Amino acid sequence: MFKLINNCIVAKDAWDILRTTHEGTSKVRMSKLQLIPTKFENLIMKDDESIQDFHMNILDIANAFGALQEKMTKEKMVRIFFRSLPKKFDMKVTAIEEAQDIKNMKVEELIGSLQSFEMTISDESEKKNKRIAFVSNTSDEQTQGDLETYEGISYAMVLLGR
Repeated sequence: MFKLINNCIVAKDAWDILRTTHEGTSKVRMSKLQLIPTKFENLIMKDDESIQDFHMNILDIANAFGALQEKMTKEKMVRIFFRSLPKKFDMKVTAIEEAQDIKNMKVEELIGSLQSFEMTISDESEKKNKRIAFVSNTSDEQTQGDLETYEGISYAMVLLGR
């Protein structure tokens, strides 16, 4: 950075150089301002992405928008969040929309609520995925004979002990 403004005598000249370097010319600035809303429109939370990670992605784009002297309202950020969440959050989004006034909602409150819900559904899915394994004391031939006696019950059900 210093190399850019090393030869400047007046602070205004240094400021202009730094501003153009970071923001670009007015044409570049306008192009960036047009691209940022497109990024928001195409933003979708991935299934393996956490609420916290997704929040950081939104903040990155919002900060880029702010760096160009454009302010993003809290309501707009909340609406982007709602629109971009996967289906598993639909129930929570509906509950929040029904219970609260979105215009006055803080993004931090929304994030906290969604993180709490995320932990709940994550915990429930972990409980569903737990399986019990049994070790057999019999030979494979004896087990095969026992399985043949179970008529109408699937092989998988017998192995799972159900």
